[in-house]
Amino acid sequence: MSSRTLMSKLIALFAIPLLILTACSSTGGRETSGDAGAAEGQVADTEQITVAMVTHAVPGDTFWDIVRRGAEENAAKNNVDLIYASDPEGSEQALLIDQYVQQEVDGLVVANAKPEALNDSLVAAVEAGIPVVTINAGDAQWEDIGAITHFGQPERTAGEAAGEELAEQGFSSAICVIQEQGHVGLESRCEGVADTFPDTEILYVDSADMPSVEADLTAKLQAGGEQDVMVTLGAPIATTALQAKESAGSDIAIGTFDMNAEVAQRLADGDLAFIVDQQPYLQGYQAVDSIWLATYGGFQVGGGELVLTGPAIVTQDQAAEVAEHAEQGVR
Repeated sequence: MSSRTLMSKLIALFAIPLLILTACSSTGGRETSGDAGAAEGQVADTEQITVAMVTHAVPGDTFWDIVRRGAEENAAKNNVDLIYASDPEGSEQALLIDQYVQQEVDGLVVANAKPEALNDSLVAAVEAGIPVVTINAGDAQWEDIGAITHFGQPERTAGEAAGEELAEQGFSSAICVIQEQGHVGLESRCEGVADTFPDTEILYVDSADMPSVEADLTAKLQAGGEQDVMVTLGAPIATTALQAKESAGSDIAIGTFDMNAEVAQRLADGDLAFIVDQQPYLQGYQAVDSIWLATYGGFQVGGGELVLTGPAIVTQDQAAEVAEHAEQGVR
């Protein structure tokens, strides 16, 4: 099955109605707990459990705001005490995981972007009897560490779908921008792009320093070159790329992975060529739900397989509807 055939089937699969509730924001590098963004209405009467979520989010990354919102809204519904913590460094993420294992939390949700740093800690959690679910990154490692399942998109397949979209839209040469060197998911995305769109150059930037990202992208565009499209791997990078394009006086097209309200609107306005959406709200929501289900009834979501939340290619034709949901904080 081609990645485009897979993508078309996923678009229909992912049309899942979502409960629109209150918004929340991420707190990079520190831990929070409680019911910020708590859902209104009836809460499960099961015994409260504690679930810790550890990500590699940097401050200001709106993608993780959406993941966290999904997690918090499910936690509120299922009487879960959700602890959220993030740090861009793999070694610090491992320390957070070790800390939660020592605290004997009832479940762990982890974005396994740097398996070399995290796998030992995750295996130790599983061996301690703590259910582990991975999200977003680590789709090739979740079984090896003994996780219940993984919620996300197969990153290389998502890259292949993006490369096919580049070809379909008639582009000839691309720059694929990786904002965190060593992040297995991001590397796989650009590898997938190059698989189906061979004339692709990789450019590394550092999303922990957004002014330097804009400077690097501006310099690249000012230097010229044969590329007629730039692919970014996150919404904040796409926004910065649009600023760099304006500063450089470039006419390069820009497509991106991942969505927030701003880039959804920029797509609707015609400023972006496409967005690859992996539905981060579902990743957070379903991850917490799967821990609760495993605790409540020993249920295994996904039947021993990873659960796909993407990829879905969103073009300008669908942008207006998607932008409406993005404004509500769930896309």
